[in-house]
Amino acid sequence: AWIMEHAFGLHNWKIVPTTDINTTFALALSIWLLMLFFNVKVKGFGGWMHELFCTPFGKNPLLWLLNLLFNFIEYVSKPLSHSLRLFGNIYAGEIIFLLLGMWAATGVSGTIFGAILGAGWAIFHILIVTLQAFIFMMLTVVYLSMAHESH
Repeated sequence: AWIMEHAFGLHNWKIVPTTDINTTFALALSIWLLMLFFNVKVKGFGGWMHELFCTPFGKNPLLWLLNLLFNFIEYVSKPLSHSLRLFGNIYAGEIIFLLLGMWAATGVSGTIFGAILGAGWAIFHILIVTLQAFIFMMLTVVYLSMAHESH
């Protein structure tokens, strides 16, 4: 087991890949780049710039900076919230598995209760992982469909 772990680097592998923030951020960043691509493709570069400077407060040049600030916050927050939501929920589930495992190491009664609770949590965790994948997919659909619409 030691040879497999250290020779092949298996200690770096995770059961659920989205417990690594780099994975979830790469997924969210790819969606963000697609969102930018479709914004420019559908609206044209000029239409996208018009939307950046004139939405949500209108075409008054005095409001361009405020509009750009709001749109900048929106464009920065989308990949951050998209990635951190997935990472946080999946990582929390893995931490609960670790806590149950530590409880199981406390003795015979801890082993029995840890095994029962661990089995229950495993079933619940499968539902959570599926739900989080669905939420990530739905947010992807929403973000990409928003790139095809005008304000």
